[in-house]
Parts: sequence; C-alpha cells; structure tokens
Amino acid sequence: MMNIELVRQQFTVKQYHQMVDDGILHQSDRVELVLGEIINMSPIGTRHASCVRRISNLLAAKLGGRALIDVQNPFELDQTSEPQTDILLLELRSDFYETSHPRPEDIFLLIEVADTTVKYDREIKIPLYSKANLIEVWLVDLNQKVIEVYRQPTPAGYQDIQKFTQNQILDIKAFLDVKINVDEIFSFPQKAED
Repeated sequence: MMNIELVRQQFTVKQYHQMVDDGILHQSDRVELVLGEIINMSPIGTRHASCVRRISNLLAAKLGGRALIDVQNPFELDQTSEPQTDILLLELRSDFYETSHPRPEDIFLLIEVADTTVKYDREIKIPLYSKANLIEVWLVDLNQKVIEVYRQPTPAGYQDIQKFTQNQILDIKAFLDVKINVDEIFSFPQKAED
C-alpha cells in the first residue's frame, strides 16, 4: 500500500488579504485565518446571536464609552492568524482602527461565545491567544451556561483559569469597577414562585 502525504498550504495574513483583493475570497465569506489555514466559520444561530447582543449591550451600558466594543470583526493576532471573534473590548482610537485591524496590545478583553465550537475555541484558539499575550479571554459556553475566564497569559497557556456559573459575579481586569452577574449574560429559566 502506498502512503500518500497531503501537503497543506499555509497562508500569511498578507496573502489572506491579497486573496480578498484578488476576488478569491469575499468580504461576506464567513472565514477566518488561524495558524495559516483558512477556516470556514459555523453559521450563527439565534441563541449565539442573542448572547452576543446581550453582552455587547451590557458592556456598552457598564463601560460608558471607556472602551470600543467591537462585535464579530477580525483582529490581527500574528503573521499567520487573523481570527474573527465575537466581541473585542478595545482601546479607544480616534480612527476606529481604519488603517489596520486591532492587534493584541489593543485588546482589553476578548470574548468567544460558543455552542458548536467550544472544543475548538478551548483547544486551538485560546492557547493562541495566550501565546499572543492577550491579557483576558472569556469563553462563554452556551451549552453548559458557564463562562470560563482566562488570565495571566504565558507561551505555555493561561495560568489563571476560572469558571463562573449562575448568579456569580465577573469583573474585567482592565476595568475592575465593572461587575457583571453571569445571569445578565445567560437567560436562565425562572424559578416558580411558591
């Protein structure tokens, strides 16, 4: 039996952008570049979209304009990765990042909302975020109704990982005065009155 080795083409962010300029990829394509590979993104279901809207609204109300809330846009992680995450909390810039996508040093908080991609986000993307020194990442697991908070990035992974569930309080490392109850992010079933 003959062994066949598949060769995978790895792309840089620059090549990825060139594919858009050349019409190979389109702005409307739901793809992202992760570790040099172009990944098709899952369709966004109503539960996922609702949670992203809820978090975006909460952050806007609680931060009062102290940071830019960026929803489902790309950021340049490194030369081979330009993921599109659900929510980025960015440093304010007067040009709103017109000349370049945000980079890790611009990011206060990255939030991934996941139902079908929990394993991929946890095992592939979050370790990349740690290597890129993103100071804080939240993985909002819609299936388990748990928020995993990742802090203290190192090249080997995040050193501080906590899980928050119903009625627990989250804070944002860059804005410690901002408190968010997990219940504000998830719609938990209401308890019956006696």
